[in-house]
Amino acid sequence: MRANERVAWFNGSFMPESDVRIPFRDTSWTHGDGCFDMTRTFNGRLFRLEAHLERLYRSLRYLRIDPGISPREMARVSEEAFERNRHLLGPDEDFWVGQRISRGVDAAPGDPIEHRGPNVVVECKPIPYRKRAKMFKEGMKLMVPSTRRTPPSSLTPRAKTHNYLNLIVASQEVSAVDPEAWAILLDVNGNLCEGNGSNVFVVKDGAIFTPQERYVLPGISRQMAIDLAAEAGIPVHQTDIDLYDAYNADEMFVTSTSLGLCPAVSINGNRFGPEGQVWGPVTKRLADAYAASVECDFVGQYLKHYDPEAEVRPF
Repeated sequence: MRANERVAWFNGSFMPESDVRIPFRDTSWTHGDGCFDMTRTFNGRLFRLEAHLERLYRSLRYLRIDPGISPREMARVSEEAFERNRHLLGPDEDFWVGQRISRGVDAAPGDPIEHRGPNVVVECKPIPYRKRAKMFKEGMKLMVPSTRRTPPSSLTPRAKTHNYLNLIVASQEVSAVDPEAWAILLDVNGNLCEGNGSNVFVVKDGAIFTPQERYVLPGISRQMAIDLAAEAGIPVHQTDIDLYDAYNADEMFVTSTSLGLCPAVSINGNRFGPEGQVWGPVTKRLADAYAASVECDFVGQYLKHYDPEAEVRPF
């Protein structure tokens, strides 16, 4: 293997990333017909890999794709992929570790394709600390685009599919107004839903509110925040949340695998809490509990990369 290049597992073998070849007639390329999941490491340990793989295989069942590899073997390959790439991490850095599965090639007469069936990739990818550190230092600016989240009656958001266009178009709309803002979409009923790979929470009068699972991807970090709040005796309600609720919130925060738990300071320009506040008391309490649970100061990890002049890339 090339010592300075990350390796990936592709259809049964480890190889340099540059050697992974997906045919252009693969249906994930032509139709977005595939699914994936992503965990990350904290201090070199994979975060809730079993839960991420359970969600991955639920997505596969929904799409009726048999990846040809068991969850146990997928876990083993994911762990080995990380170990084979660990030496490329810098000090106090971690990887995303992901699994990507397509339905396979839509064959055409005369195709010189030897592999038939699903294409499966297990990869590692550096977390973009520098491009996201500002959100931990100054707080996230949330913005609601005109694009609504795909309704569950059309395609369930609970499956983590390769077709992200709904979220990408929404994020581009927000980025055109404010490149540093994070898009939070409304569902078909006009209630807060979710962002690109992220779940949203509202804090009001010491209680936490988050959208119902039916309308969002059930994030692993979302569930962790709910569990940590329960352990701390903080009430959590999974319910409809409209913009009136958001504008009158005391705090808001966002969870995702890569971010962990990140504070928001405003939504559509409406600020939360006292002037200058980034970390509200409930948000800070949960972030500290999150860091203790994963045994990693993930906030400090991001802040080490803080550069006020850096380009921010929320998605």
